[in-house]
Amino acid sequence: MSERHTDTPNLLVLIKSLLPSLSKAEARVAQAIIRDPAAAASRTITELAAEAGASEATVVRFCRSLGLAGHRELRLRAAQAIISTEAGPDREIIGGDIPTGADMSRIIATVAYADAHAITDTTQALDADECERVVDALLYAKRIDVFGAGASGVVAADLTQKLHRIGCGVSFWPDIHAALTGTALLNAKDVAIGISHSGATTETVDFLELARDSSATTVAITNHSRSPLAEVADFVLTTSARETTFRSGATVSRIAQLMVVDCVFVGLASRRHRKSTNALAVTAAAVSDRQRPSRR
Repeated sequence: MSERHTDTPNLLVLIKSLLPSLSKAEARVAQAIIRDPAAAASRTITELAAEAGASEATVVRFCRSLGLAGHRELRLRAAQAIISTEAGPDREIIGGDIPTGADMSRIIATVAYADAHAITDTTQALDADECERVVDALLYAKRIDVFGAGASGVVAADLTQKLHRIGCGVSFWPDIHAALTGTALLNAKDVAIGISHSGATTETVDFLELARDSSATTVAITNHSRSPLAEVADFVLTTSARETTFRSGATVSRIAQLMVVDCVFVGLASRRHRKSTNALAVTAAAVSDRQRPSRR
């Protein structure tokens, strides 16, 4: 599936999103650029190939894998990535690494930077036209099934609750057996949404693959646009979350996924404004008396 972006994504963000799909030789070129984008912006193709332990032909293939015209555009995009990075906070924070014994101020700054950039980077990676097509599919869907495993299951539950509140016929399957048996009954009038940061979670890929085989419209929300999950999806909504030390990237990935979920939800709610407004009012009223009064 081809990528379409409404804005030019940061080169490092783009490289990291495609890293799992690159060959071993191309991955060495990618890592060389990630380690030192400033050097990559100034190196000749021969110098970059030598640094990565690869051939010049590999560098050319790497550029094509990123959708770039060639090494010249790669150098330009690397320079642009440096400018955007230098405009941010301390470079030690930018790396996302939290060293042993770091004080709480450093931890807060690093986590806050990663969380904030999960939003800004996803804004660049997310395709507005693709979002619109997903909203169109949901607008006319008779039934919507959502699945995510582990941390992505939290996001799947959030999306389900949002869609339910505006009157959509939606189901969240936290158990893969229930998900597969339910999905087997989908048809061309239905939509299935699979959520996975890596795009390689076996259960989520199986869920979306079965939905596709059942003729349902399939949607993937993932950080990797060329992942196994993306391959079985009609539409791919791409997040861009940078992992940090101690797997705090799991939180970052959820923040990016929740942003995508909100965009889809608001887009759908606005398309069916009157029905959504009425449904939100009714559901809010249903729990309004469940709030305890203040003791002030």
